[in-house]
Amino acid sequence: MPPRPRRAVCEKEVPVAGSSRSEQRIGLLNGIAAYGMWGLVPLFWPLLKPAGAGEILAHRMVWSLVFVAVALLFVRRWAWAGELLRQPRRLALVAVAAAVITVNWGVYIWAVNSGHVVEASLGYFINPLVTIAMGVLLLKERLRPAQWAAVATGFAAVLVLTVGYGQPPWISLCLAFSFATYGLVKKKVNLGGVESLAAETAIQFLPALGYLLWLGSQGESTFTTEGPGHSALLAATGVVTAIPLVCFGAAAIRVPLSTLGLLQYLAPVFQFVLGVLYFGEAMPPERWAGFGLVWLALTLLTWDALRTARRTARALREQLDRAGAGVPPAKGDAAAREQGIVASGMPASPSSPSSPSSPSSQSSPSSAPSDASNAADAPGTPGQRDVGAVKP
Repeated sequence: MPPRPRRAVCEKEVPVAGSSRSEQRIGLLNGIAAYGMWGLVPLFWPLLKPAGAGEILAHRMVWSLVFVAVALLFVRRWAWAGELLRQPRRLALVAVAAAVITVNWGVYIWAVNSGHVVEASLGYFINPLVTIAMGVLLLKERLRPAQWAAVATGFAAVLVLTVGYGQPPWISLCLAFSFATYGLVKKKVNLGGVESLAAETAIQFLPALGYLLWLGSQGESTFTTEGPGHSALLAATGVVTAIPLVCFGAAAIRVPLSTLGLLQYLAPVFQFVLGVLYFGEAMPPERWAGFGLVWLALTLLTWDALRTARRTARALREQLDRAGAGVPPAKGDAAAREQGIVASGMPASPSSPSSPSSPSSQSSPSSAPSDASNAADAPGTPGQRDVGAVKP
């Protein structure tokens, strides 16, 4: 669904370690709600037919901006916008993130409405493996043996699925790589989830609105021709995009990283179950074999992340005990902190995005999708705290 950077979230930050049980319970419920909504979103997109994927995507961009702009006006949180406008490099990164998430959203909507829900779910299952591979290739991060085994198993799964589909699972690969790239870019932006969504949809707004106006001029828009119910559903795309993100932000500051990292798998699991049982998509033996390899790879990642988290926590406790006793810290403590990254399961690196959905994510390629300030989203690896994640 990594050394933990500063968390930029949309709510007042509360250290998880000091959270009361009631706070953690609230966080857990919010996390389940966020990933549950991202997992069930395939039920929503078909309701928007006969609108095509392009029209749905454009409405999602427009109405998401309307929704988050109203929310930010209500809480009077706009100081970040002026700072962003005065930093051309960050603004350029936001533009790149907006372009990449546009591809991700568009492919996902098209896939669901074209009968490829199972293949879309695979994209978010393999996203953690893709982000790890990008961490190695682009950021020169070092992997532990279990992570290498997971990546190799995931690669084998893609080969098996390529044979099963008769072609590479391009929908899955496009979703996984676009979301991983989104996380890598968002790592550099350092904006809270709602603020990030507002900035990205502000960039998307004019092209999307122009496309909708063009559709209307051609008589091809369904917004005004299919009745008020259809229009309301198209407008609701903004709510469907923003509400899970708000729930994710509430969860990310209240529950442990390991818990949030495990919750992230709810989204693709729900999508997979819907694809097989509700939409009745075919699952021949070779696809089961491919998915089985992916699940094995994710099991390896989860086991490695939890084991690393326990080792790190133990090393930190020992360091605190020695500090209390006036004993100098052992040489291995820094290495333990470097390696552990608190349940991230990712290689430690100053550039590592310690982890969107909804659907993530969740999130640098070390975790999917980015650090706490950058979640889109996005699913990542166990321990992901991708607060800006913008899921499917």
